[in-house]
Amino acid sequence: MTPDLLARRFLAWNFLRAVLHQGWWLVTSLYMVVDAGLSTAELLLIAAAQGIASFAFEIPAGALADTVGRKPAIVVSHLLMAAAMITTGLSPEFAPLMIAQMLWGISWTFASGADVAWATDEIDRPDRIHLLLAAQGRWQMIGAGTGILAFGALATLIDRPTAIVAAGVLMLALGAWFARCLPERNFIRIRTRHVHAALDIARRGARLAVRDRTLLVLVAVTILVNGAADAFGRVYPVALADLGLPTGPAGTAWFTAIALAGYVLAALALTAVQRGLHTDRGTRTGLIAACLTGAFGLALTGLAPTLELAVAAVIIASGIAMPLTRTLTAIWVNRRTTSDIRATTHSFFAQSEYIGEILCTATLASLAATGGTFVLTATLCTAAAAILALHRPNRTPTPR
Repeated sequence: MTPDLLARRFLAWNFLRAVLHQGWWLVTSLYMVVDAGLSTAELLLIAAAQGIASFAFEIPAGALADTVGRKPAIVVSHLLMAAAMITTGLSPEFAPLMIAQMLWGISWTFASGADVAWATDEIDRPDRIHLLLAAQGRWQMIGAGTGILAFGALATLIDRPTAIVAAGVLMLALGAWFARCLPERNFIRIRTRHVHAALDIARRGARLAVRDRTLLVLVAVTILVNGAADAFGRVYPVALADLGLPTGPAGTAWFTAIALAGYVLAALALTAVQRGLHTDRGTRTGLIAACLTGAFGLALTGLAPTLELAVAAVIIASGIAMPLTRTLTAIWVNRRTTSDIRATTHSFFAQSEYIGEILCTATLASLAATGGTFVLTATLCTAAAAILALHRPNRTPTPR
């Protein structure tokens, strides 16, 4: 199987997975409120439980992928994800929904880092992997927009529980297709003392993240920007509502249009910057631009005097800053790690995202004014840009 064919299948898999998980989440978020009738306290408790479960499993799942294989980890991710999705649609009770959401969070930890590690090693084109990862981010955005439209329509035509279960069944089928059509030939599996090997891989991943100055900087940037992004996603609807965003079906249409516009802008932005991502300098420049764009969009959202201006600011922040920062960070991290600990290193950065969400949410909880929230999140993005601007990358390790 040629590298080009593997790359096309990898991108197709990313697109289809984004269609299913984003479409599922759109319907599920409404299902938990309207059909299950969960209270705000119950929704927050589910979110907290999911975050704790994801945080706890992230590093062990990454080490497992570097021990027994990236493909088995991704297949396990699909099995757990499908089980969580189907369970959600079958039971509208609080306890099963909380368990399903925890399982959903855990399922992503098995794919986090394993997908990039699989693509890097199996396609084996280090001179072009940055282009593939940029394309991955782009197709994920296109898939997310497609999923919102497709499953929103499906839930309207039939009902929400059926659409949710259908997404789970299709996610299981997609996992079977991955297992059948995407081989793993370049990974050397550890066949003895798996626990000892996994612990050693986790230690070496942590050592690399601490000793490599560039990776330390990227950890700080991940914490700051992801913390700002999570807080932004929670509070920007309040700012738009205060400026006159319609309620009811009209408001739903507005939010859907804003999300779709963000996905389109993200795909275009990733296309625009991908040519400069083959060097550390180009990647750093792109990250600084993304962070500053995020700071501008976040501040403008809080300060905008009109609804139209606030909507434009939201689209800028969600469509340029957040997707570019996540994708460019993954490209730079991937360039600085090595094959034997690749998935684990990416898992450390996924865990940094959770840390950013926890710290930023705790800090913002003390702020009563929405405007103050946007000023703080804009400050976090500005700080991330400053850290990157002051950093001078050290030598990139030789991949192996």
